[in-house]
Amino acid sequence: MTPDADRPPRPGRIRIVVVDDHPVVREGLVAMLQTQADFEVVGEAGSGAEGLTLIEQLSPAVVLLDLELPGIDGVAVLKQLRDRRASSRVIVFTVFDTDERIISAVEAGAAGYLLKGAPRSELFAAIRVVERGGSLLQPLVASTVLRHVARRERDDAAPGISLTPREREVLGLLVRGKGNKEIAAALGVTERTVKFHVSAIFTKLGVANRTEAVTRAVHAGLVKL
Repeated sequence: MTPDADRPPRPGRIRIVVVDDHPVVREGLVAMLQTQADFEVVGEAGSGAEGLTLIEQLSPAVVLLDLELPGIDGVAVLKQLRDRRASSRVIVFTVFDTDERIISAVEAGAAGYLLKGAPRSELFAAIRVVERGGSLLQPLVASTVLRHVARRERDDAAPGISLTPREREVLGLLVRGKGNKEIAAALGVTERTVKFHVSAIFTKLGVANRTEAVTRAVHAGLVKL
């Protein structure tokens, strides 16, 4: 369903699509999001296939995605969006807190991972952080990622990664979930310069997005969470 599909985009609003197979949960989530003046729920879906279609049609800034979906599950949705180079950023919003689920979602490109028991203020904050280009993992999720990284054999770490002092500063702010505009303000440079450094960091780490960069950087011992 696309409640706002026929309406023109509202300037300044964060466009959101909700994908969850439980109608009551989905409707409650949509109602909660609509209490925020800067949010606009432009579509909702009850399956992975429907969600992919809506995301392609509407290009929302943020997608709230459950993992347990009929047909195409949440991780498969993430992988397809990554393969399609979709601009929408995805927050996994689920009841699943197992290591396997968390790692699969993060490695598939999730920009955030929140459990459904999270306070609404935390969900609202996550949407705003992710929309600005940051990443947000709950402490439980972040610790799971770190445990996974620690279990990998050290020789899997990228050898000889050499970052410039400025790239290390940018990486440190990126790990803290800062978007390009915030990084630029903190370092006193332009957003264009930040984009250049972020691109160079991605190339050196061999990654495609910020979440992968954080995981790779921690694994290689370049930063600590």
